This record gives sequence, structure tokens and C-alpha cells, in this order.
Amino acid sequence: MLKYIVAVIIILGIGIFGYIGNYLYNLALDPNTSKSMIFKEEDEDETSEEINKAAEKWLLEESNYKDEYITSFDKLKLHAYKVNNKANSNKWVIAVHGYTSEGINMSNVAKEYYNMGYNVLIPDLRAHGKSEGDYIGMGWDDRKDIISWIDFIKNEDPDAEIVLHGVSMGAATVMMTSGEELPYNVKSIVADCGYTSVWDEFSYQLKELFNLDAFPFMNVSSIVTKIRAGYWLGEASAIEQVSKSKTPILFIHGDEDDFVPYYMMDELYDSTKSEKEKLVVKGAGHAKSSTVNPELYWSTIETFINKYVD
Repeated sequence: MLKYIVAVIIILGIGIFGYIGNYLYNLALDPNTSKSMIFKEEDEDETSEEINKAAEKWLLEESNYKDEYITSFDKLKLHAYKVNNKANSNKWVIAVHGYTSEGINMSNVAKEYYNMGYNVLIPDLRAHGKSEGDYIGMGWDDRKDIISWIDFIKNEDPDAEIVLHGVSMGAATVMMTSGEELPYNVKSIVADCGYTSVWDEFSYQLKELFNLDAFPFMNVSSIVTKIRAGYWLGEASAIEQVSKSKTPILFIHGDEDDFVPYYMMDELYDSTKSEKEKLVVKGAGHAKSSTVNPELYWSTIETFINKYVD
């Protein structure tokens, strides 16, 4: 009888934790599940609505953009907007959007770089925008996709000098990309309010949303993520990747960010072995640095990238 009771308890425990793991996976990584519980406000708006509308109009109606597609390592059809600068430049930026956002929401970033003489590539990350995908990559699988987009640019322009610019999950994506063997064409990286790792960010949100500690919920969620998405939450680490980076990185964070907490910037900065700088934007919440102080934001970026791009 005791063995029967123990077996029932074990089965119930597995069922309960399996349910919890799948619930948290769906909440965080299923693109078809509402994320309204996660966002306290429009945390992933990369710019203000007014600025964004004007920039989107520029991209869609004035830039002569072209839709481009590649096939990912796992056979997904991925989309990006490409804008060639009328100045006939070899300078390129890959502008990478945040969590649950899409490429078109990086129109303002794209326009700023275009005005600096850059050609622009704006990917829709997997499971976002016009790109295929059944799960949100949180930057980990996306890093491989960014390398494919880098190769796409190189094939078009072998002399390309490339800047990677990401916001929030996009920042984590470009930081995770930085730890790979990148071609000499990649000259610098701008990481705006990225997280140290998926494990750290989800643990933080678990506490914020449900007042739950990481163990055992993150552990079962990681198992479910490995089964359903193919990666462990613990391996998706920007902080490990920047420690291997050979590319200069500019870190930007608002000191009032409580979605990707501000303290993560210093942890990332301290782990980076390549050339690096950081900018703290006073009074800026999550992904709001370019809106709160646009002059400081863009002058700092331009000064930084000009050190490495001719």
C-alpha cells in the first residue's frame, strides 16, 4: 500500500510540475499566448508613438525598402526590411527589435542610422512579424539568425562595415551574437537595456509577477523549454557570450528600468573583455532611453561607432 501511495504522489508531482512548466513556457515563449500579464505598461515600445509613426511612414513610404528573406539553420523562413542608402555607402546597421515586438518598430533607429549614411537591415526575429517560428528565441537561437543576416550582407557587399544595434531582447540577441566567431566586417555593437541571461530575466519576472523563487519553477520550465524549443534556459546567456566577445560594445540602460533591471548593465559591462563603454540615461524606463534623452543617446552612439567604422 505504501508503495502505491508513493507512486501516486510521484505521478501527481510530475503532473503538477509538468503543468506549471508548460504554463510558464506558454506565458513566456509561445508567441500565440497573450503577454498582457507580463507587461505593466508598453515596455517594449522602442520609441514614442508619435516618433514611431513618422519613422514607420519613412520606412514604408519613403525609403524604397525591399523585403528580404533567408532560411534559418532550422529551416524557418525569416524576413527583414532592407534599405540601401542613397549615398552608396559600405556602412551597415542590423537593427534588432525586442520581445513581442517586430522589425517595423525599429523604424526610428533605422532612420537615425540612415541619416548617418548607413544602409539598414531590420530583421523580424523568429516568431515575430513576418518571420516564421513556433517559439520566442530570447536571443539564443536568434544569434544564429543574426549571423545568417551578417552573411547575407557580406554576400551583397563584401566590404561592408556592420554595426549591430539591439533593444531589450534585441540587445540580448546582439550580445549573444558577440560571443561567436564573427567576420571582421562586424565593427561594433550597441546593446540597449539587454538582460544578463534568460534564466536571470525569467527568474526576476517570476518574482515580480508571482512572488515565486526560481527553484523549482525555473528548473521545470527549463526542461519544458528544452523539449519544446530545443535549448535550456540556463545556456541562453548574454553575460557568458560578452565575456568571449572580441567586438567593441556600447551598453545603454535607463536607471529607472524595472522590466530588465538596471543593475544588469553593470554585470554585463564588468564581464566584457572587449573594448567597451556604457551610457546611463537618467529617468528612463525600459526601452525609453532614446525617447527620454534622444540627443545624448544618439550623440553617444555616433561617437562610439565612429571609432570603429570608417
